[in-house]
Amino acid sequence: MSENVTLGAGSAEVTVEPANGCRLGSLKIGGTELLRQGERYGAFPMVPWCGRTELGRFRNGDEIHQLPINSAPHAIHGTGRDTAWRTARAEERSAAFTYDLADPWPYSGRVTQLVELTDDSLTLTMGVETYGDSFPAQAGWHPWFLRNLGTGKDVEIDFRPAWQEERGEDHLPTGRRIDPRPGPWDDCFGMPDGVDVTLTWPGVLELKGTSRTEWVVVYDEQTEAVCVEPQSGPPNGLNTHPRLVTPIDPLEISTTWTWRSLA
Repeated sequence: MSENVTLGAGSAEVTVEPANGCRLGSLKIGGTELLRQGERYGAFPMVPWCGRTELGRFRNGDEIHQLPINSAPHAIHGTGRDTAWRTARAEERSAAFTYDLADPWPYSGRVTQLVELTDDSLTLTMGVETYGDSFPAQAGWHPWFLRNLGTGKDVEIDFRPAWQEERGEDHLPTGRRIDPRPGPWDDCFGMPDGVDVTLTWPGVLELKGTSRTEWVVVYDEQTEAVCVEPQSGPPNGLNTHPRLVTPIDPLEISTTWTWRSLA
C-alpha cells in the first residue's frame, strides 16, 4: 500500500492518495481547501470507463462482458477508484502512479496517472495501455469541488457547450442531442473545441478547467459540492462510442486546472 504523496508549488498544495484509488484527497490554494473531504470524495480517476455502463454490460467484437453492478441497475465510474495504485515516481512538484487492470475488468493492461503542479495550475494526465488484446475503454476525472469556500457565496459555473446529451429515465444518454438546458444538472455535454469550464467563488478564487477532450459531465445536485468531469467519452460510451485501446494506440487524456485569486 502506497503512502500519500503531497506536492507543493508556491501557495498550492495537492495530496494524492494512491491506496485510495489514486484520488486527490486535497487541493489547497493559499491554505483554502477546494475539494470536498471524505474517503469517497476529493477528485478520483474514472477508468477504464466513465459514468454509467448500461446494466454493467459491454461488447467487444462478438464477446459480451458483465461488470459488477455498483449503482443499480448499472456499473458506474470504473474500477480505478476502488484499487490501490503504486507510486512510480514522486518529486516536489510532480508524481506518477500506475496500476494493472485486473478482474473484474476482463482485459489485461496498465493505467498511468501523472500529476503535475505549478504555482497556478494542476495538470492531470491518464493513459490506458493493453498488454495484449484490444479493448474499448474510457478515462476521465470526477472532482468534488466545494460549493462554498466559507465566504457565504456559492460557486458559479460558466461554460458554453454545443449540445447536451438528452438523459433518459435510466440516467443514460438516449443518443439524442438537445440544446443545453439550465441546471441543476447530472448531465453530459459536448464541447467539440475542447472542454472549457470556469468555476468562480465570488471574491475568493476563479478556477478554469480545460481539456482537449470534447465530453464533460456536470453534476451539481448536491448541496455540498459540484462536479465538473472531463472524460474521453459520454456515459455508456463503452457501448455507444467505443474507443479501442490497441497495442499500438493507447488511450491518453489530460486536463488542466488553472486558478487566480479574486481576493
